[in-house]
Amino acid sequence: MMDLTLSSRMKMLTRLCWLLFGLVPALIPALGGAQGGANVRTPVRTPVVEGPFHVVFTSDAHFGLQRPHFRGSDSVDAVVVNTALMAAVNRLPTLALPADGGVGAGASIGRIEALIEGGDIANRAEGGVQPALRSWQQFLTVYRDGLHTTDRSGAPTALWPIVGNHDASNAIGFYRPLAPGTDPVAWLGIYNMTMRPAAPLTAGNFKESRDRVHFMRDVGGVHFLFVHIWPDSVERAWIARELSRIPATMPVVLFTHDQPVVESKHFINPNGAGDINPRDKFENLLTERLRSGLSTESPAVVEQRSLASFIRRYPNIRGYFHGNSNAHEFYDWTGPDGDIRLPVFRVDSPMKGAKSASDETLLSFMVISISADGARLTARECRYNAGANAGANAGAGAISWGETRTVLLK
Repeated sequence: MMDLTLSSRMKMLTRLCWLLFGLVPALIPALGGAQGGANVRTPVRTPVVEGPFHVVFTSDAHFGLQRPHFRGSDSVDAVVVNTALMAAVNRLPTLALPADGGVGAGASIGRIEALIEGGDIANRAEGGVQPALRSWQQFLTVYRDGLHTTDRSGAPTALWPIVGNHDASNAIGFYRPLAPGTDPVAWLGIYNMTMRPAAPLTAGNFKESRDRVHFMRDVGGVHFLFVHIWPDSVERAWIARELSRIPATMPVVLFTHDQPVVESKHFINPNGAGDINPRDKFENLLTERLRSGLSTESPAVVEQRSLASFIRRYPNIRGYFHGNSNAHEFYDWTGPDGDIRLPVFRVDSPMKGAKSASDETLLSFMVISISADGARLTARECRYNAGANAGANAGAGAISWGETRTVLLK
C-alpha cells in the first residue's frame, strides 16, 4: 500500500471533492431531484418554445359587485365569477386553438406570456359596495395568486393591469358619495405593479395628475403600449415619445380602458370651476376639459378627431384593445370623419357584460396570438361558461371558441 503523508491525502481529498461538486448539477435532474437547491448552483435552462406568442386579455372584473345569476345560483359575488374565469385561463395551456386559419390554428396553446386586465378592477365604492381596498385585495388573490401558467421562458405568466374609470373615481372622488370618499389603493397597486418605481407609490405621495399609469412591453416583436384610461393629449404625447424610441416598422398595439368613441363624461367638466359635482356629472378622469360641448351628452367629436389625426401619423399602430363598454366585439374604428380604419378589439366583462349579463354562456375573454415572425395577430373570443345551460350545472365550465379576427402587423 502506498504510504501517503497527511498533506498528500488532503490534496487527493480536495481533488475528489471538486470532481464530485462538478458532477452534482448534472446528476440531480437525472435522479429526479430539485434543481437549484440552497447549496447547489445550477444553470437556468430556458425552454425552447417555438410557434406563436399568446396573451390573454380580459377587463372590467368589478370586484364588489354581484352577478344576478351564475351557474345555477343567484346574486353571485365577483370573486366567484372571476375565479371561474381564472380557472379557464389556467386550462388554456392544455387546449388547442380552433382550426380557423388564424395564427397557431389547430395547435396547442402551451405557454402564455401575459394576462392583461383592462381596468375597472374595483367597482366604485358607492351604494353599499365594498371599499376599494377590499376589492383590490380580492383581485390580488384571484388574479395574481390564482394565475398558474408560465411563459416561453418557463417563468410565471406576467400580469399587466391598467386603470379603469371606476379605479380612478375611487381615487379622486365622484359626483355621488363614496365610502370612503377617496381611496387610491387600486390605482396605487396598478402603478406599483406595472411602472416598477424605485420607491413604491403611496397614498401619502400620490398625485393623480402626475402618477398616470402608462407603460410598454414587447411581445413577439410587437410593441404593446398601455394607456391611462384613454389616449388624450397627455397620453398621446407619451405614446409619441415611446414610438420615437423604436423603428418605424415595428408594429404597435394599444391597450386602453375606454373605447375610441370616448365617453364625454370622462373629461374634465367644461363648466364653471371645472369641478366634480352632481349637477354637471363630469368625472374629471382625463387631463383635458371637454371641448365638444358643455354636457356629458355631447359627443366628444373634437377629441375623437384629435385621436384619429394622431393615429394617421403612425401607420405602425395596428390595433386598439379596450374594455369599459362590456361586450365582445371586433370592429373597425373609422374616426368621426371616416378617414382612418383602425382594427379594434373589445372584450367582455365577467360582471357587467352587455350580452353575457343575461346569457352567461356568452361570458368570454380574449386569447391574442402573435406569429413567431411578428407579422400577424389573431384575436379569439374564448367562452369559458359555454355549458351553463346544460342542466344541473353539468359542464358549466366548458370552454368553446367564438369569433376570430386576424390582422396583418407588417
